Amino acid sequence: MNRRQKEKLIKAIFFVFALISVVILGLIVFSLFREGLPLFKKVNIYDFIFGLEWYPTADPPLFGIFTLIVASIIVTIFATLIAVPLGVLSAVYISEIAPQVIKEILKSSIELLAGLPSVVLGFFGMVVVAPWMQETFDLPTGLNIVNASVILAIMAIPTISSIAEDALYAVSREFKEASYALGATKFETITRVILPSALSGILTAVILGMSRAIGETMVVLMVAGGAAALPESIFDSVRPMPASIAAEMGEAPYRSAHYQALFATGIVLFFMTMAFNLIADYISNKFRQVGSGTL
Repeated sequence: MNRRQKEKLIKAIFFVFALISVVILGLIVFSLFREGLPLFKKVNIYDFIFGLEWYPTADPPLFGIFTLIVASIIVTIFATLIAVPLGVLSAVYISEIAPQVIKEILKSSIELLAGLPSVVLGFFGMVVVAPWMQETFDLPTGLNIVNASVILAIMAIPTISSIAEDALYAVSREFKEASYALGATKFETITRVILPSALSGILTAVILGMSRAIGETMVVLMVAGGAAALPESIFDSVRPMPASIAAEMGEAPYRSAHYQALFATGIVLFFMTMAFNLIADYISNKFRQVGSGTL
């Protein structure tokens, strides 16, 4: 077998594996829509998305997921507000400021944090954060928006930090040297040269971190409180969409309206997550460095 034949064989192998991945993903999406779409023969789409009452076992059942959508969005927003500054700043410190020894320690620690199972973080939120929050702020329960947001932020920080660090590391050394040659300080170089040059990767990291937060199941199931109602305070309990699906799927009769409603909720979550990924792809392409590095 000559070199050209080997290259063709390798390309064919990679193509087969890529095709298998696409087919598996397509089958998952097909299954999701097959089980969820029949609900809309019984329930109006508008009432499903904007309905305020979720009582699937009532007579007649009520399938309104607006409170679940609001809960997912609120928890994701607060988690992002916590995770983005910490993730981006830690990436800047590791990439541009930290000595080599500290850099290796921090990188290993962040990678270790990314490897923690979500159930472990959820358990930490239940037994440590929730009692402390309940006692400190005199709350009826410590399982609320703030608790869920903090734990989700801890989960999102490694994603944001890792991708943002890669983007910062990819900035051309010539940019930095030119900035220093013009008399700029390290702080000025970071804020006016490095960060703008890495903006594409940083924004992508933020969007992907948000996508990780909105799709997380175990943490919100354990620490968000599980109340399917519109929150009036950041200390109220909520039930995001993934938590509702995980909590009720095992109890819903197969192919019942309740079963279909949970799959339909998954469809909504699928479109929200896909929107985050499309936005990340758009931002990455829009702000990608071209030519000599001009944004």
